Amino acid sequence: MAFTAKDVMALRERTGAGVMDCKKALTDADGDMDKAADLLRERGIAKADKKASRIAAEGIVACYIEGNVGVLIELNCESDFVAKNPQFLEIANECAKVVVACNPADVEALLACNTAEGSTVEEFLKSKIAVIGEKIAVRRFVRYESEGFLESYIHLGGKLGVILDMAGEATDAAKEVAHDVTLQIAFTKPAYLTKEEVPADVIENEKNVLLNQALNEGKPQAIAEKMVFGRIKKFYEENCLLEQAFIKDDSKKICELLKSGNTSIAKFAFFVMGEGLEKKSEDLSEEVAKQVAAMKN
Repeated sequence: MAFTAKDVMALRERTGAGVMDCKKALTDADGDMDKAADLLRERGIAKADKKASRIAAEGIVACYIEGNVGVLIELNCESDFVAKNPQFLEIANECAKVVVACNPADVEALLACNTAEGSTVEEFLKSKIAVIGEKIAVRRFVRYESEGFLESYIHLGGKLGVILDMAGEATDAAKEVAHDVTLQIAFTKPAYLTKEEVPADVIENEKNVLLNQALNEGKPQAIAEKMVFGRIKKFYEENCLLEQAFIKDDSKKICELLKSGNTSIAKFAFFVMGEGLEKKSEDLSEEVAKQVAAMKN
């Protein structure tokens, strides 16, 4: 698989490794970006990578909560100027209200749902596109219906959003803990809630990377295998929310923080605006254009 200079720079941004190291890793990995990132880690050149993608569209992440139902939603547009307009947040909230009311299965189903005014979401967005003059599209959403209570946090005016479904009663102590946990999630971006949620193939791949890393450091096989055990523990501490050290007090874990508030977490989600849209910088609007192509019919 061939690779370009842009691929080298993308790997450099992703791993923090030098240009020549990235080029060699891509060559050895036959152009496979994920394999190249693993090779750089095995060689001790790059740190663990959460695969954060380049932002390839403008927009916001917003959260709307109504009673025990909450929605985290990402709405894309073409320019930062429009994304910062208060009207754009209102559009996101209107779409989220429909998700609360209709519980659509996906974005396509959402577009066919009716707003409170009677038009479909697709028609509603078309009308806003006509006024604003830019393509607008709902990219994704998650809907939580809680048996306990919900907490949310929006960072940097919509560049990142968190929604948290808490189990149990919404006491003052529990709500304070929930707020701290939303900040924790925004800061650390955990991939999982518990160790048990980590897929077996993810752990197996991580063990292989860590073993090769230790062997490349010159450690004997037996010592390297023991080192993997300790480093896997660190993997859980970095990637599993309940295993993480609390950012405000690293002497306690999140699981201990929850006990202090006599509460627990049912589930959580966070969106980083634009995450996963890996497009060339000159094609920033392409993803949005594809999402709204159906509206042109």
